[in-house]
Amino acid sequence: MTATLNIGTHTIAEIEQQPRMWMKEYDSILSNKEKIEKFMITNNISKHSTIILTGAGTSAFIGNALLYIMPLYGYSNCIAMSTTDIITHPDAAFQKDKEIVLVSFARSGNSPESLATVELAERLCKKVTNIIVTCNENGQLAKNANDSNSLLLLLPPETNDKSLAMTSSFTTMLLSFILYININDISEEKSKIDSINKSSEAFIQNYKHLIKQIATLNFKRAVFLGSGELKGIAEECHLKLQELTDGQVICKHDSFLGFRHGPKAVIDKDTLLIYLFSSNEHIRKYEVDLVKQINQNNNVIAQIGISSGNKINIDGVKLDLNLNLDNISQSTNAYYFIPYVLIGQLLGYYKSISMGLNPDSPSVSGNIARVVEGVTIYND
Repeated sequence: MTATLNIGTHTIAEIEQQPRMWMKEYDSILSNKEKIEKFMITNNISKHSTIILTGAGTSAFIGNALLYIMPLYGYSNCIAMSTTDIITHPDAAFQKDKEIVLVSFARSGNSPESLATVELAERLCKKVTNIIVTCNENGQLAKNANDSNSLLLLLPPETNDKSLAMTSSFTTMLLSFILYININDISEEKSKIDSINKSSEAFIQNYKHLIKQIATLNFKRAVFLGSGELKGIAEECHLKLQELTDGQVICKHDSFLGFRHGPKAVIDKDTLLIYLFSSNEHIRKYEVDLVKQINQNNNVIAQIGISSGNKINIDGVKLDLNLNLDNISQSTNAYYFIPYVLIGQLLGYYKSISMGLNPDSPSVSGNIARVVEGVTIYND
């Protein structure tokens, strides 16, 4: 009875609610179409604008993934830089002769670095247009977004995750901003959201028991690999597993090609490898080559592959789990990559339980907290 009470229910509920939250956010963006379009026109936001995508921790990883998506829609002047880097090196992001669009991603909207970044931008740049993407209407970022140069994209309140680890907040903020840049054709996006919803629900239903079994293995390291936007997802996956296990599982992420250049040294017999395969056939050739090389030279505890579109099969390689997101692919759905994060979320959740931790609050050491506090901002 005690063990059951110690396992909170927020994390798994927040993982499984994501498809519903994506549709709720779609409906919200659709209902605000005219307001968003007016804001873009009034503030002269165009595909030539300098756009800085920022946030801290998981929220920063949103920008790292979007860097590969924005150019597909003609937004080629984008920078992804975390608030934690901007605070110490503001001149690397802000210049006095620059007009910028500052996009702040934040679950709570109360992190000291997030608030200070907006203030620094206002002080150091010629002109700042703020887009606040947040899950908390009572957060300071949301409360400050009341000027004509600020747009608030407020997510459904359920995405303000109660658990320590960000799950539905991450994916819904990511999806929200892609909807924003597609605002002129928003009505055409509904079928794409429907597709990733159905695929994600089937993924959870079909594979969560298999992921739970893998989580019982005694791996001490885990490496997530992805290319392009999937590298951003791999980055988020590595953090989910690491923080949900209170750092007892050491995690890394990289691109498939980048992993060869030194980081591959981390592989040992206690390592779990997770491959986020692209649905682009050209990109996948490079990914498959690396997997073959790893299997020629290394012994690991297990390997997981996740793909969309055509299911991956590699000659001479046996994946311990070969997972597929049905009916979505890069060529037809700009949101295809978002559900890949489910592998990191579910693996982290079940590994946390297998280690006797509470996934809602896994930090026994107290080293990490839901909202970072105690950061002093120096203005000298």
